[in-house]
Amino acid sequence: MDALLSKLQEELKLRDFSQKTIKSYLFETNKFLNYSKNRGINENTAREYLLNQLESKKSPTTISHSISIITFFFDKILNQKINIPHPKRNKTIPDILTKDEIKNMINSLTNMKHKLILKILYGCGLRVSEVTNLKKQDILFSENLIHIRLAKGKKDRFVKIPESIKEKLYNYLSLVEEDVLFQSSRGGKLTIKTIQQIAKLAAKKAKIKKKVSPHTLRHSFATHLLEQGTDLKIIQKLLGHSDIKTTQRYLQISQASIKNIKSPLDNI
Repeated sequence: MDALLSKLQEELKLRDFSQKTIKSYLFETNKFLNYSKNRGINENTAREYLLNQLESKKSPTTISHSISIITFFFDKILNQKINIPHPKRNKTIPDILTKDEIKNMINSLTNMKHKLILKILYGCGLRVSEVTNLKKQDILFSENLIHIRLAKGKKDRFVKIPESIKEKLYNYLSLVEEDVLFQSSRGGKLTIKTIQQIAKLAAKKAKIKKKVSPHTLRHSFATHLLEQGTDLKIIQKLLGHSDIKTTQRYLQISQASIKNIKSPLDNI
């Protein structure tokens, strides 16, 4: 079993998968191998394992991720092709914050650094990992841009510095002595978990009942851009999406067209 996991790890490294992805693949494969101990490593066992996950009420998205990992393991490590269908995913719409809710979240905080983090998350539509990885040299004031380096999919991109934070960001940078833009009090870069807690605390202080995470601000950024008439391809570029289909989901999320409809009841 250990030999198979080592082989899988080697394969993932050769393909230059991220550490987070490698950890996820090894964890899921290890669970499957433990399940297979007295059953045999074959397609029937894989189907049984995944059916058990479905019956344990795990989300279709989680099951689909597990199927992809196990299929990869069979194909690349065992040289076997298996055919397991992906479950139909729930087409839920993520919570989107109104501009007033975002304003209230930002105003609820007193810490200048925390305020700036929320403003960058929403104002630039960044992923939380992209914020934690920002460095001083990534802030290009002369061009009014932020350079996002090796983001998801190992791609670089640029986003615009919102005019409303330019001065505050410049002043903040003058106080930062280290290379990392947002540091923890203990040294080193701020963790993803800390930023998640900042967003959660701000939402609580602002008395927002919706489930809020840093990614909620990214969703809100994209939706608000769409509602103010920004071209979908520009939004795709700003968000760093490889496929326009990923960006197109914001057409479903946006409620602007529905809100602007006049009900026939109002004409009676």
